[in-house]
Amino acid sequence: MRATWRWVHSDLRTHRGEALFAVLASAGVIVSLLLSAALLSYAVNPWQRLFNQSRGSHVWIHGRDDGHGFDPADLAPLAALDEVAAVSGPFRTATAALETGGTRAGVVLRATGTSPPDTGRPLLTAGHWLTAGAPADQIVLERTLARTLWAEPGETVTVTLTGRHGPTTRTLRVAGVAETAEPRYRAGQGNGIGWILPGTLDRLDPATTGQTAGLRLKDPDDTDYAVQRAVTLLGAARIDQVTKWQQAKADVGGDDRLLGQIFAAFGLAALLAAAVAVAGAVRARVRGQAGDIAVLKAVGFTPGQVVRGFLLQHCGFAVAGAALGTAATLTLGRWTPGRIGDAVALWPRMPGHRAAVVGVPVAAVLLIAAATALAAWRAGRVPPVPAARSGHPAARPLSALGRRALGLRLSPVLVLGWRSAFTAPGRTRALGATARLALPLALITVALVAWTTLGQFRTDPARVGRAAALTVRTEQPPTGDGLTAALEAVPGVADAVPGAEFTALVPGQTGTLTLRGLGTRAAPYPHTVVEGRAPDGPDEAVAGQGLLDLLGVRVGEWVRMTVEGRPQILHLVGRSIEPDHGGRVVSTTLDTLRDGAPGLRPAFHALVLRPDADPRAVAAAVPAAAGARVEVRGTADPADGEGAPRGVLAALVAVLALIALVELLTLIGTGVRDRVRDLLALRAIGLTPRQIGAVVVTSAALTTLAAALLGTAAGAALGHRLVDAEAAATGLGAGVARLPDPAVLAALVLAVTATGALAALPPAVRTARRRLVDSAGETL
Repeated sequence: MRATWRWVHSDLRTHRGEALFAVLASAGVIVSLLLSAALLSYAVNPWQRLFNQSRGSHVWIHGRDDGHGFDPADLAPLAALDEVAAVSGPFRTATAALETGGTRAGVVLRATGTSPPDTGRPLLTAGHWLTAGAPADQIVLERTLARTLWAEPGETVTVTLTGRHGPTTRTLRVAGVAETAEPRYRAGQGNGIGWILPGTLDRLDPATTGQTAGLRLKDPDDTDYAVQRAVTLLGAARIDQVTKWQQAKADVGGDDRLLGQIFAAFGLAALLAAAVAVAGAVRARVRGQAGDIAVLKAVGFTPGQVVRGFLLQHCGFAVAGAALGTAATLTLGRWTPGRIGDAVALWPRMPGHRAAVVGVPVAAVLLIAAATALAAWRAGRVPPVPAARSGHPAARPLSALGRRALGLRLSPVLVLGWRSAFTAPGRTRALGATARLALPLALITVALVAWTTLGQFRTDPARVGRAAALTVRTEQPPTGDGLTAALEAVPGVADAVPGAEFTALVPGQTGTLTLRGLGTRAAPYPHTVVEGRAPDGPDEAVAGQGLLDLLGVRVGEWVRMTVEGRPQILHLVGRSIEPDHGGRVVSTTLDTLRDGAPGLRPAFHALVLRPDADPRAVAAAVPAAAGARVEVRGTADPADGEGAPRGVLAALVAVLALIALVELLTLIGTGVRDRVRDLLALRAIGLTPRQIGAVVVTSAALTTLAAALLGTAAGAALGHRLVDAEAAATGLGAGVARLPDPAVLAALVLAVTATGALAALPPAVRTARRRLVDSAGETL
């Protein structure tokens, strides 16, 4: 064992550069994996991230607005409870309606100060917080409410509420837009939140006011018990509603299943790519020391001692790199600009943090140890006789194709670079290294596919089941087609499709689904049909993937459901992309629904806009054209989640690029070392040092070009299948995946090739400067 330690120590002193690279490569991979884990946690737990950033309240208690609510003195006993860590409020509240540009939404006005509260603090995403002494009364809107109203900082909204002297209407200026960990606003499912100053609430003079207080608990699992104690202390008669953190989490997290599953697949793939990259670096270093191994065996080292020596070295490199990478990520990661820094800063408060910080480095070290064990076993089999071994592959003569290319006066640098990359000895190892480099590039291409798919939710919503950009509802359903004609006359409207929506019971009444009637047989709704065809006859319908999975049926079958007590039987002639209700939607025409309910009136109109129309301008023009009180709502964007998916995808691409760089440097270093005798032979027959360096750069560029072409092709095919498979699993349905523009893929290939050429410049210069006398040992 003492001899093994002395050899390890001597080897480290002799190959300091290689040892440093091995440690830094392991550290870089660990950093990449930990950043990827932090980003995944940041992306797939949007509510937890928002809750931690805002020091959110686990429980919100809403007092009655009948003058018998609670006041600050009532909260003192709550703050003293063992389960309660902090109390937010109480805040005076009033229920009102906000309206702008024909869009109307319910809101709970919450009076707060000029500084956001420490607990349950709204996080500004645009604009600024409320300021005292402003020329006009201000309001800060919750983000989903602001998006519904198309309200941005600096614009005005009209607030209507019942005052002491009847309904009053006032104008408020939007100061900012904020996020909160409370349940989000959904049209028809409750009110949104707007924060105003107490003086503004007094000037609005509401007839009644309520109170709202938040409780941040020490242990989230004590929520039910804490609610029981709070209700007992305050009195059940004084409490109108209690909102728990589980409701908000379910509300936010439900929209991110597709993104969460895609990011989880990325995490596993990044771990695989990192393990492959480090394993390749270990095998390359062991192969490069074949001469030293033969000398050790010649002086008496046994195969077991050689194996132990390599295991000690490379496991030590892996442990040192893992420790260095983990420490660097935890201490310096939070200072990284952009979402990576935000993710690392919040990571310690996210679930699964400790398991990831410990598990990722341990898993990486074990994978490196496994790769090292295989390489060390091969090292133990190296023969000790120098004449019987070859530290480098033997050179072979130029192929007939190469000689013909030289005869055609092609550049010798290009011909020899091609031979060095693809036809020289050791090409099996070179092809394996090319495949390893292609793996992270394939994952980067998959990320670009996901990026492009998310982008089409905004650029081409009709392709993902969002043909209608606006929905118009009236207080009194119309009796004729006058409203439809009036809406179609609005500038920018291509079609106004009448519709109705019902909740139906599935066979056996064990679940519910959404039944929609859209358009007529003469003027159908433009469904996004990806399988089968659109409905155009009696009792025909299209369904989302979620409904097909729920009922266990396929396109072409008949389904039966119960709608308001009456049976409805429909023939499924197609599958459509359905972003709403988890895809558990079946859509037919209003004519089909009227066959069973002759008096059915349209409950809303879906407006399909022209390509160049502005939804906000159209929404503002609808009320005047309709001639009645209408409510205009924008269509929700299913990709506009709390996890900022496109920003996280960009960060994941950077992580994968780092892994690809480690593999690229290993590939170039191995290639130069394995072909050093060929390069020296070329020097001996008359090639200039500049040509020698150009051969090295050309070989690296051609190798990376092949890896880039292979990676982008495989990544495009894999990404298309992966996105469609995950979309089908979430109920949205396959058929939404979209490949990046060919120019983007071409730019990726060119960027990778250029990076390979630039990375090969330093070893090319060193090789070109070598003299034959300095490399005699390598020519034996």
